[in-house]
Amino acid sequence: MRKILLVTTSISIFALLVLASACSSSNNPASVKTVISGPAGNNLTATIANADGVLRKGQQEFTLTFTDASGMPVDVGSVALNYRMAAMGSMAEMNSGTAFTTTGTPGVYHGKASIDMAGEWKAQITYEGPAGKGSFTLPIIAK
Repeated sequence: MRKILLVTTSISIFALLVLASACSSSNNPASVKTVISGPAGNNLTATIANADGVLRKGQQEFTLTFTDASGMPVDVGSVALNYRMAAMGSMAEMNSGTAFTTTGTPGVYHGKASIDMAGEWKAQITYEGPAGKGSFTLPIIAK
């Protein structure tokens, strides 16, 4: 009887740990805050979000989510994002690309980028796939 109780308790603890890990995942929409959201064309909205709702200078991890008018995620196929800062004075224009991976939810992409400096950037986003083809720009302030 004690062996059965010990095994059952061990399985229950393992299940709780797995559940807690899944709930704290960076792909969990409840664990991210919106950095910026805007129209993406084709009746879609794009939202860039991360843990604290602010992009900062340096390495960044974030999600890019495409949703329809009802707020449901929509698979847009391949996605590209380039951060661009216009030339200022003697400083040349800066560009920083982003690598994306898909998540367990169609329409939600995980991105990694390096933002070279604080300031105003333009997030130039393109996509092509089941939801059509689109290109748009969102203004971003990196701190």
